[in-house]
Amino acid sequence: MSSDTPAEPVPEAPAAPAAVRSPEAAAERLKALFPALFGGAPKPIKLKIQADIEARAPGVFPRPVLTAFLRRYTAGNAYLRAIVREPHRIDLDGQPAGDVADEHREAAKKALAERRERQQAREQEMEAARRWRLDLLADWQRTSLSRANFCALKGVEEASLDALLAQAKAELAAMPPSAPRRPPQGRPGQRPDGRPSERRGPRPDRGAKPKG
Repeated sequence: MSSDTPAEPVPEAPAAPAAVRSPEAAAERLKALFPALFGGAPKPIKLKIQADIEARAPGVFPRPVLTAFLRRYTAGNAYLRAIVREPHRIDLDGQPAGDVADEHREAAKKALAERRERQQAREQEMEAARRWRLDLLADWQRTSLSRANFCALKGVEEASLDALLAQAKAELAAMPPSAPRRPPQGRPGQRPDGRPSERRGPRPDRGAKPKG
């Protein structure tokens, strides 16, 4: 027996979410899927969180991409400070998932201290190089030597001199102007040089008649 009633269309299965292709894209997708853990400031993540992510979002995060993201995420200074500061690790739902182990906390402290030392060393090197360039500029502006002799004296290649001088001029222009020196403020009755001022009493009235 035939029927003219058209068959109802079968709904299509929802398309699988597209897999992310980079650690940067993984960061954005993780924030959207698991904001309790990956939203806001970094938090100590649960150990073996990769397996939980793959189970909750199958096919979204290729293993190499997720591994690269987690390696970068857990190596950041903000994350290391969270390991030092926070007592618990956190799961995908924002719930405590075990304590931060003492050895992990100590390793984070050590890594942060080493990074601070390296940063300070780099800053000192940069400051020494900047001062050397400023001295080079000052010497160049007052030298009577030829360009070749000046470069030989300073140990600078002639081809590099113009670039070094230009950088020094830019650095000099970027320096804040030195504030004018104000005279020292003494106590009332004291000279600016620190010596007490001469106090004079009331002048006598020369036209007054002496008493008695």
